[in-house]
Amino acid sequence: MLTKIKKFMTAKIVFFSLLALLSVTVASIAITYKPKPAEAICCEDCCTCIVSTLMADTSGWIQNYIMLNLHFFIELWLHHLLWFDWTLWQQWMLPLFQQMGVQLTTVGSHQVMIIGMFMDAKMQLESQRLLQELHANAHKDYHPSVGMCEFGTRIKSLVATERKGEANALILSERSNDRYLGNKSTAAAAGPKADMAARVLAFGSKYCDFFDNNRNLTGICPNLTPASAPTQAQMDDFNRDIDFQRTVQDPWTISFDLTAGGIPSESDHAVIALSNNLYGFDSFGRADKNAIRNNGSLNDAQEGYLNMRAAVAKTKVAENSFNALIALKGEGTAGSRVFLSSYLEELGVDTGEIDEYLGVNPSYYAQMEILTKKAYQTQLFYTNLYDKPANIERKGVAMQAIGLIQKFDLFKSYLRTEASLSILLELTVEQLQRDVEDNISAYTVAGSVK
Repeated sequence: MLTKIKKFMTAKIVFFSLLALLSVTVASIAITYKPKPAEAICCEDCCTCIVSTLMADTSGWIQNYIMLNLHFFIELWLHHLLWFDWTLWQQWMLPLFQQMGVQLTTVGSHQVMIIGMFMDAKMQLESQRLLQELHANAHKDYHPSVGMCEFGTRIKSLVATERKGEANALILSERSNDRYLGNKSTAAAAGPKADMAARVLAFGSKYCDFFDNNRNLTGICPNLTPASAPTQAQMDDFNRDIDFQRTVQDPWTISFDLTAGGIPSESDHAVIALSNNLYGFDSFGRADKNAIRNNGSLNDAQEGYLNMRAAVAKTKVAENSFNALIALKGEGTAGSRVFLSSYLEELGVDTGEIDEYLGVNPSYYAQMEILTKKAYQTQLFYTNLYDKPANIERKGVAMQAIGLIQKFDLFKSYLRTEASLSILLELTVEQLQRDVEDNISAYTVAGSVK
């Protein structure tokens, strides 16, 4: 801007200098010019004579007029050039404008710097706010809740308990096979009479109730007399070999474990006795080894032995459901008992009942009972839903996972039910099948006779 002003002032000075030079030249020519003196010419025309005389007399005041204008012009030009351009502008105005330009530039730069600082502060505050929001979201989303931890604690020993129950079911199945087939070291090895004698002995020593049979069981129960009051332990064992409700159905956990070895518990004896009364009450007689010898042709003894094995197979399908139920309620592994007992205490269950429900080590059935039912019967579950959204979603996922576990258990139950229904259908049409076979055989024999 200052450069443009300087260029403009320089052009202005040059223009006025040229104009002054031209004026001086014209004035010089006018001054040096001397008109001829006017002659008095008189003629008949008086007006013409007067004009000529006036023109001759006006040369003096014209020169004065020109001199005055020239003087004013020179003075004004010198005033403009010397005072305005040099003194006022060069010495006063121009430095002031330069200083003003420097100040305006400085102030403008400072203002731009302030704007930049505002922009930096804006970005800094936005970044801090974003970090704070991320921190808040992280704290909200990844802060664990007590309600979420409860799912993991309750499920701590579930898999190990399930595997232990499957092993117990397998042992029960093998034990019944040995009994049906008369394996060595079983009560039914010598036949149905020996099996019956062993079961009568077990009934008389453990499960006999004095009040049964109109109090006339002293002959079969020698240890039971009206004078001797039974202990609480003896009363707990009364009729457990036939009472499915008290032996299996009611307790969440049965003190039944065939995988540990050692001395069997009273529940072990009761479950096995109940199984003997429910499945294969009349055990099979033992076939003579010479009668079932393979001589190249099928005899009646061999056919009867195969029919026995077919009956055992059908019985095992029905017994499999009982073994699966015992596996669900059999004693589990340690890990979650302390927490489960505390949880039941919060629900208001008495300590004695807790021991009856859970036993020493809670069964798979007991753990699933709390996971799928009792956990939602406390008010704490619903008050704990007033939680962070992420924890609520995690609880929903945990509940879906537990629901999948329960659905797999239902699927196994459906498979057992399907197998039982298949065997029931087979037994239903078995007699019809035999009638058809007999009719076909009679028709064939009659045709051959003809």
